[in-house]
Amino acid sequence: MIALRTTISRATWKRFLDMLVMLGRSEVGGKAKLLFALLILLLFGINGLNVLNSYVGRDFMTAIENKNMSGFMHFALIYVGVFALSTLVAVYFRYSEERLGLVWRNWLTARAVERYLDDRTYFRLHDTVDLANPDQRISEDIRYLTATTLSFVLLLLNATFTVIAFSGVMWSISPLLFVVAVSYAALGSFMTVLLGKPLIRLNYDQLDKEANFRSRLIHVRENADSIALLRREARLKFQLLERLADLTANYQRIILVNRNLGFFTTGYNYMIQIIPALVVAPLFIKGDAQFGVIAQSAIAFAHLLGAFSLIVTQFQSISAYTAVIARLAGLREAMGDDATPRTSNIEIRNDGDRVAFDALTLRSPRSGRDLVTALSVSVPRGKRLLIIAPNESAKTALFRATAGLWDAGEGRILRPNDRALMFLPERPYLPPGTLRQLVTPSDANGSFTDERILANLRALKLEPALVRAGGLDVERNWNELLSLGEQQLLAFARVILAEPAFVMLDHPTRALSECQIDELLGMLRERGMTYITLGDEDDDPGAYDEVLLVDQDGTWSGQT
Repeated sequence: MIALRTTISRATWKRFLDMLVMLGRSEVGGKAKLLFALLILLLFGINGLNVLNSYVGRDFMTAIENKNMSGFMHFALIYVGVFALSTLVAVYFRYSEERLGLVWRNWLTARAVERYLDDRTYFRLHDTVDLANPDQRISEDIRYLTATTLSFVLLLLNATFTVIAFSGVMWSISPLLFVVAVSYAALGSFMTVLLGKPLIRLNYDQLDKEANFRSRLIHVRENADSIALLRREARLKFQLLERLADLTANYQRIILVNRNLGFFTTGYNYMIQIIPALVVAPLFIKGDAQFGVIAQSAIAFAHLLGAFSLIVTQFQSISAYTAVIARLAGLREAMGDDATPRTSNIEIRNDGDRVAFDALTLRSPRSGRDLVTALSVSVPRGKRLLIIAPNESAKTALFRATAGLWDAGEGRILRPNDRALMFLPERPYLPPGTLRQLVTPSDANGSFTDERILANLRALKLEPALVRAGGLDVERNWNELLSLGEQQLLAFARVILAEPAFVMLDHPTRALSECQIDELLGMLRERGMTYITLGDEDDDPGAYDEVLLVDQDGTWSGQT
């Protein structure tokens, strides 16, 4: 899958600013504003202490020059006091920054998770949108965005305060030194952007390449049994090494750009140490300045140049940050209102008394070939239907279309709402959680007693699974603990407890024996549930009122 690439545009920055406004208006907005106000106050304190430190340092060095022991001890004590106070302010500044970053990340990630899971957005992104690694964008990119944005905003504010605080100090020492600082910073910023611009695209690509490599490693861990049984290590090793080579090659290009950028920025930073002395030392030699002024000018020059040189000192972080902004903009467009809505000619209407297909044609989204042609069948309550098709794609399309997950085709589907119609896929899905959570509906809210749940499990002969699970309220890795048949029986247990009016089954005989299927279908009939089964030719038609045959060309016929 190719990553959806989104450039940084004015609209991107506007959405970013809108996000900040929403944070301020959210339920955590008050706390966020309070922490930000505290950070501004602490920034004023840090810059005020830095200016004070430059003057204390000047007088301290002048006392040494004049061999003034009492002055030396006096300013040394003040020096230590300023350092202690600066340490206290700096630590609380860092603490407040991290607290605000955590508040912001928690809020933004929660919003992203909600949008990702609402309206089956996760399915649409996986099935139709060319977007790489949405999981990494939600977890890692949002974490980086919140921490780095806050860091950059505070750096910019600190730079502004520093310029205001030290411009007067620098100008009072030497107007020439002030002009040199501004000119040197401007030249450094221009050259850094020129040399480091390729890092933006390279960092964007690196994030996806790292995620692709990590996802394949996760695949190996989650499918260890199957890989070992089928001896697929060689192919997986080749794929892993191929992805490793891909990310290594891209990172090698990042290293080369950083090397070229480093030649300039390292020399740039070294020169900062000597430029103040080159300008101010002649003044001391001529007797126009005290010796301590040289130290003060070095402190003021370093602070002022640091404020003007944010692009030079932070360019690598800025390039990575820009890539994250683009990736999250792509995620937002794919998940949100900016995404192009899916168009489908398949109409789904709510009908609580039947599942019906009205002139339904389903096609392959890739080849466009008809899988099911003009199907018109109605399954009212109490009627049981077996659907047999030699074409597996046709059965898959019909199953997914009934669930609202297939867009290629046209026609109309009438069906009950999600509470009254449940689906049992061929391979059961057991999400993380306890056994109680697995077998009770999501909206149960504790309405099922332990006695009812246990009776249901006993009826399905799942007592051994209950013993291995350690009870109803212990979280387990169900895919490892239970056999495929037991997993399917647990899926049936959930259906029986929920008691929907209709159930649609996808090849249940592939995980369970014929005897088990007969018992399960009998339990559904006893509880008045109507079932539609996508099955095979050797399935017993005696458990159904009608059999629907779908041929290879998509045509169909019914048998009673």
